[in-house]
Formats: sequence, C-alpha cells, structure tokens
Amino acid sequence: MIDKLEEIKNRFEEVGQLLVQPDTITDMKKYSQLNKEYKGLEKVVIKYEEYKNILSNIESAKEILNTEKDPEFRVMAKAEMEELTAKKEQIEEDLKQALIPKDPHDSKDVILEIRAGTGGDEAAIFAGDLFRMYQRFAEKMGWKMSIMDLQEGTSGGYKEIVSSISGEDVYGQMKYESGVHRVQRVPATETQGRVHTSAASVAVLPEMDEVEVEIDMNDVRKDTYCSSGPGGQSVNTTYSAIRLTHIPTGIVVTCQDQKSQLKNFDKALNVLRSRLYEMELKKHNEEVGAQRKSMVGSGDRSDKIRTYNYPQGRVTDHRIGYSQHNLPTVMDGEIGLFIEKLRLADHAARMSKGSMDQ
Repeated sequence: MIDKLEEIKNRFEEVGQLLVQPDTITDMKKYSQLNKEYKGLEKVVIKYEEYKNILSNIESAKEILNTEKDPEFRVMAKAEMEELTAKKEQIEEDLKQALIPKDPHDSKDVILEIRAGTGGDEAAIFAGDLFRMYQRFAEKMGWKMSIMDLQEGTSGGYKEIVSSISGEDVYGQMKYESGVHRVQRVPATETQGRVHTSAASVAVLPEMDEVEVEIDMNDVRKDTYCSSGPGGQSVNTTYSAIRLTHIPTGIVVTCQDQKSQLKNFDKALNVLRSRLYEMELKKHNEEVGAQRKSMVGSGDRSDKIRTYNYPQGRVTDHRIGYSQHNLPTVMDGEIGLFIEKLRLADHAARMSKGSMDQ
C-alpha cells in the first residue's frame, strides 16, 4: 500500500509542476483536466501525510514505553498509543478505499436526462419533482446546472428534461442515480384518494470530448427551428434551436436553451457524444460479460432503483435496502446520505472482487 501511495504522491507533485507551465496555463482544457486530477490526488496525499505522521508518533510512543521508567510518563504514553492505534486503523481503511481503482469518468461533468414513465400526467409531475431535487442537490454541492432541452407535461412537470451539470466529481456522485425512480402517492387529479404508483427514468451520462468519442459529421443530420417556451410560445424568431439526428443509430438530440445556434449545436453534440458512448459501453459490457451483477453503480436506466412513498414519508433505495423516513427533506435535495451509502457498497463490492481475483 505504501508503494502505491508514494506513486500517487509523486504524480501529485508532477501535476503540480505541470499546472504552472506556460503551455498549460494557455490551454484551458488541459489546465482544467490537470486541475481536476490535482484536486483528486491532493485528498489522498493529505490523508497519506497524516498517516505517516501517526506512524511516526506511534514509534515515539513505543520508544517511551520501552525506555521510560517514570510510571506517569508510561501511563500517558500508553494512552497516546491506544488513541494513535485507533486513528491509524481508521486512516488505513480510508486509504484502502482511496486506492480502489476509480472510474476514469468520475471527475467528468454530466448530462442529466429525466423522462416521465408510466403514470401519465402524474409521471410528468414526478419527473419535475426529481429535477428540482437534483437542482437543489447541485446547489448544495456548489455545481453549475443548466437546462438544455425540455418538454413540459400538460398538468405540470416534464415529459422530458435534459440538463448539464458541471463541477467537482459530478459523475462520481451522480452516476448512482441512473435508473427508474418510482413514486407512490395520491395524485392531485385523483378524486377518491387512492394511492397511485408512477415512475420516471433518470440517465446520468458522463460528458465526453472529441478525443474520446469521434463522430463522423457525414453521419449527422442537422435541423434548425425556432425555440419555444411554455405553452408553445416562441422564445425567439430566429432558427437557433438545433436537432441532431445520428443516422446510423437513429439517436435524436435537441437543444434550444441558448439564443446562439452555434452554442446550441455544441451542446447538442456533447449530448450525442455521451449517448453514443453509453451505447458502445453497454454493447462492450454485454460482449465481454463484464456487466456487474450488483445493482449498485450499474447505471442501467431500466433498473428500478428507488421508491418515494408519500403516505409513509419514506424513501427506499432497493439496491442496498436502505430507507429514510424524511421524504420532504430528500425531495429538497438532501440525497447525499443515499449517495454515500451507495458509494460505500460499490467500493465494498469492488474490494471483495479484487480480493477474489488475487
């Protein structure tokens, strides 16, 4: 473990040097990538330095116990030794978690797609509730979120809403949200007070750049149209909204949130790139049989992952069998505990797999 931590420390120092190079400073894309790597490595290096300090203090306490004759000093040294040993064990566990091979996309920004499923108008309203939940979570995390495209529901909410989220470790946190979310509640349109079950699907896609996913523009049909707002009213009279159709796969992407056609085109291309990557990854996993059996972190948009039960005020994540009885708080963006428990379960599964493979 120490050898691996030393490698990380060396890379951290190397990235620190690269960040101040003139060619890096003038290349914002390169600078952003290195800066994200630096911040990720820094957390591990700080923990490693703390670990080394504790090991040194343990050795000092051992030396006192071996050489000191004064009973009072020995009692103090023994108490310090017990405290340091407990800290050492906790930090070792933290470092083991940090050394689990990370998903290379964890530091990426994401495309968040939410679509109403079964349940008609109520499903669209629930899709809107989910979007607001993620919007509040993004605010709490200090991330930037922007809507790229949406189709409003007839009674509120959204039939479909696509947004981008940028910030630190966005995909690493949000990837566990992919799947089918169910809601159980009495819809506003229900006259007899019966509880209905509706659903919405969530897809979290890492934003891919041109180097990672190449698109032959000869395979893409580009259409422009006037962007529209609520109630079908025209937002502007210029053809700034973009629709891209990837002919080989039939994937269609639209973007209309910017007044500039060029900016909408760039955003739509980002979404298309991410969807093509997701499609290729799924195909690859099926071919090599590498799809994880565990629901945790699988990211399959068909998995039923969570239920929001309004009558009981309960939110349950079915992948880890974990429930919280504070539904209003969760819907206000407090989903951090769910994500943390999912990450721990995912790490535990990967550590177990790693030990079996050895």
